[in-house]
Amino acid sequence: MPQKTDVDLDVLLESLDDSTKEEFASKPTVEEWSDDFDVADLPIQARKWIQIPDVVAVVADLKSSTHLGTGKHAASTASIYQAATGGTVSIFNRFGADFIAIQGDGAFALFWGEQRYERAMCSGITVKTFSEKSLVPRLENKWPAHAEEHPTGFKVGVASGRVLVKRIGTPRNLSEQEPVWAGTPVNFATKAAQQADRHELIATGSVWDQIEKNDYLTITCPCSDGPSATLWSDVNIEKIPEGNSERDGRMLSATWCDVHGDEYVTAVLDGLTKREDADDARAVLFKSLFANALRVTSQQKRRDLRARRLGLR
Repeated sequence: MPQKTDVDLDVLLESLDDSTKEEFASKPTVEEWSDDFDVADLPIQARKWIQIPDVVAVVADLKSSTHLGTGKHAASTASIYQAATGGTVSIFNRFGADFIAIQGDGAFALFWGEQRYERAMCSGITVKTFSEKSLVPRLENKWPAHAEEHPTGFKVGVASGRVLVKRIGTPRNLSEQEPVWAGTPVNFATKAAQQADRHELIATGSVWDQIEKNDYLTITCPCSDGPSATLWSDVNIEKIPEGNSERDGRMLSATWCDVHGDEYVTAVLDGLTKREDADDARAVLFKSLFANALRVTSQQKRRDLRARRLGLR
């Protein structure tokens, strides 16, 4: 028989009101992060939050996952979830994500410290490459009718910014404790992923600011008609509030090239940014970007905010 649960609602609400009153009576401690910051060391009872000035969030969201039933096709659904979410988590792990969390039909990863933008972008592009070149083709081959009726695949969003983090939950039960990431990165990355279609990656304005001068991420490879500046396109991230410069995003539809992908990933992770074959395409890219006065103004606002946040001015 199921265990009986006794709840005195009045007592519960009164205790919650007391704890809320106590929390609001004084401010918690906020400490700056250090290079050896580890999520596992976050306290749960101490009223102490850690502030990280710049975190990059990558969110992977599986399109049409609500159509994956758990009735008579339960085993098939389980297999799809395992391959999709398990594959994404593996990618995040391989690119050195500092924190990974599974959220239903997808996952998100956080990157901070050295090479956070490079690691984050490589992981996000790899997720969409895995989605388009491996996951979906195999799914369509195995369950063609379902795939035709409900096309699926990962949608990816990337955002960055400052966060406050603290572990919250039941003090004596580890299974009921989770870090809470207060701030816009996860929220805005989620909004970007929601707006994307399958196999698309949308990056917020501040993320683009950090990668726009990296030829390995912004200029097409020499295959076909490359190198060219046609890799990314402008997009307004509609669920980010009006007036917020992060709304001016960029969208990527391409995947890693079968010929040059491994080379470019290695170059990005090695800190390289310039390609000898990309001079002309780079000039075209910057000319098109600077021709958009509103985009230039938004970018300057983001750069000023970033400089203040990092204590650079």
